[in-house]
Amino acid sequence: MHSTTDDRNWLTWLVKVRMLILMVLLAIELAVIRLTPSPVPVVPFLTGMFLWFVLSLFFLFLVSVWSEHRLQAILQVLADLAMVTLVVQLTGGIDSSLNFLYPLVIVVAAMLLPRVWAYLSAGLAFILFGTILELDYYGVIPSFSTSHPKLKALQVVIFVNLFAYFAIAYLAALLVTKLRQVDVQLQNASGALENLQALHENIVESMSGGVIATGSDGRVTLVNRAAQQLLEMSGEKLLGRSVGDLFQDPLPDFGADRSGAEVRYKSAKGFRKTFRVLVSALNARGDLGFVYTFDDLTEIRRLEREVRMQDRLAAVGRLAAAIAHEIRNPLTSIAGSVSMLSDAPALNPDERRLLQIVIRESDRLNNIITDFLAYSRGKQYRFERVNVVPLLEDTLTLIEHRLLAEDIAIRVQRAFSTPEAWVLADGDKLKQVFWNFCENAVRAMTSAGGTLSVSLVERGPDWEIGFSDTGPGIPPQQTEKIFEPFQSNFEGGTGLGLAIVYQIVQAHEGKVWARSEVGKGSSFVLRLRRMEQMEEADQIAQKESVIAAGPSRSNSALSNSPEIAAAGAGGARG
Repeated sequence: MHSTTDDRNWLTWLVKVRMLILMVLLAIELAVIRLTPSPVPVVPFLTGMFLWFVLSLFFLFLVSVWSEHRLQAILQVLADLAMVTLVVQLTGGIDSSLNFLYPLVIVVAAMLLPRVWAYLSAGLAFILFGTILELDYYGVIPSFSTSHPKLKALQVVIFVNLFAYFAIAYLAALLVTKLRQVDVQLQNASGALENLQALHENIVESMSGGVIATGSDGRVTLVNRAAQQLLEMSGEKLLGRSVGDLFQDPLPDFGADRSGAEVRYKSAKGFRKTFRVLVSALNARGDLGFVYTFDDLTEIRRLEREVRMQDRLAAVGRLAAAIAHEIRNPLTSIAGSVSMLSDAPALNPDERRLLQIVIRESDRLNNIITDFLAYSRGKQYRFERVNVVPLLEDTLTLIEHRLLAEDIAIRVQRAFSTPEAWVLADGDKLKQVFWNFCENAVRAMTSAGGTLSVSLVERGPDWEIGFSDTGPGIPPQQTEKIFEPFQSNFEGGTGLGLAIVYQIVQAHEGKVWARSEVGKGSSFVLRLRRMEQMEEADQIAQKESVIAAGPSRSNSALSNSPEIAAAGAGGARG
C-alpha cells in the first residue's frame, strides 16, 4: 500500500514525465513532417498535442487540490489511452510510429493501480487500437496511413498487439509486485535498523558512566549525556576535539591495563576531578577508532582521604594524650631550675645568654604541649542561636588593630551580602576558626603585604564564609594534607591550627576546604547550615518520627561537596 504522500509524488512525477514526453514527441513529429513527405495533418496533430498538454496541466493542478489520488490515477490512465488513440490515428493509424505509447500507459497503470488495472488498460488499449484500425479500414473515419493491408493482415496486426499488450501488462504487474515487496522489505529493514539504532543510542545515553568514541586520529566522534555532565561541557564543544587534550594525565593505551587508569580532569569552574578510564578498540570491520568509558572517582578518593585523615588524627590524639603529661612535668622542673640558675650572680654574660635560650625553648616546647592537649582533649561546646556577622566583625577588628600597631601593609576587605546570618553554633569556637584563618592569611602576606578578603554569601541551605589572601599560595602536593596535624608551612608553627579548626567544623557539622594556586594566593571556605534550614529539617524530622524512626543527622564534618576534592592547591598551614 502506498501512503498518501507516495501517491501524490507518483502522480506529480507522472504528469511531469508526460509533459516532457509530449514535448519530445512534438519536436520529433514536426521534424519528420517537415523533412519527409507525410500525410499527417499538421493542424489536427498540433491541436491534439495541445489538448493533451492542457490535460496534463489540469492533472497537475488536480493533484494539489484533490486528495482522491486513486481516482486521479484512473482518470489519468483513461485520458492517456484516449489521447494516445487520437494521436495514433492522426499520425497514420497502422503506420503510426507512436503505437509504443500504449505499452507505456499500461506500465503506468501497473505502477499506480492494482494489478487488475494493468489488464484492464491492456484490454482498453486493444479495443481502442483495433477500433481505429477497423474504422479506418472501412472508411468510417479519415485515413492518414500510406499502406492499406487486407482484412486478414489487419486482423493479424490487431491480435498481435492484443498478445503484446497483455504480455506487457503481465510482466509489468509482476515486476511492480516484486518491486513493492522489495520496497516493503526495505521499509521493514529500515524501520528495524532505525529501532536498533535508537535502542543503541538509548543504551549509550542511559549509561551512568561516561562514554566517548573517537576516530583513529583520536578526535571525539560521539559523547553520551553522562560524559557531558561529568566533563561539564556540551556535546558541541567536545565533538572534534582531541580526547587526550581533555585530561591532565595521559590516557591508557589499548591493551595496556584492563583495570584502566586514573586521570585528573580540571573542570571549567576550576575544580579538579579524578576519573577511572577504560579504553577498548572500535574495530567491527577494521580499526575504526577507540571507545573510552570512565566514571567519577572524586567522591571515593575524597572519602578515602578523609578516612586516612581521621586515622591519623586519632593516632596523633592518642599520642598527644599519652606523652603530653609525661613531658610537661619534667619540663616544668627544668624551666624552674634554669630560671633559678639564671639569677645566680656568678654567671658571665655568655652563660646567661645560654640560659635564656634554654628558657625560651622550654616555653616554646610548653606551647607545643599545650596545643597537643588542646587538640587531644574532648572539647565542650555550647550551641546556641548566633549571628555570624558580629563574630566576623569582632575578629576582623582585632586583626586590623594588630596590623595597625605592627605597621603591616595589609588591607582587610569585607563583602557581606547580609547583616544577619544566623546559625546554631558555639560563638567562641567559631571565633577561634575565624582567627586561625585570618592569622594564617596575615602570616602568608607579612613580608610583601597584600589584601585579606572576607566574604559571606548564601549558598543554598548554607552560609558560605570565605577568607582569601594574596600571598604566595600553596603547592598542589599539600592538598591532601591541608587539615592534618604537623603540616605547618610557617617557621615556628606547630601545624595544629588547621587540625583544631577541622575538629571544630566537624562538631558543627559544617564543611571546610581550601583552594590555592601558587603565586595567586589561597582561599579557605567554610560552610555552615543556615538556622532556618535547620529548623525546617528538625520540624520535618519530628513529623516523620511520629510515623517511624528516621535517620539521624550526619556527623560528617569535612566537605561532602566536590569542592574539597577539587581544591586545586590547598596546603597545610599552622
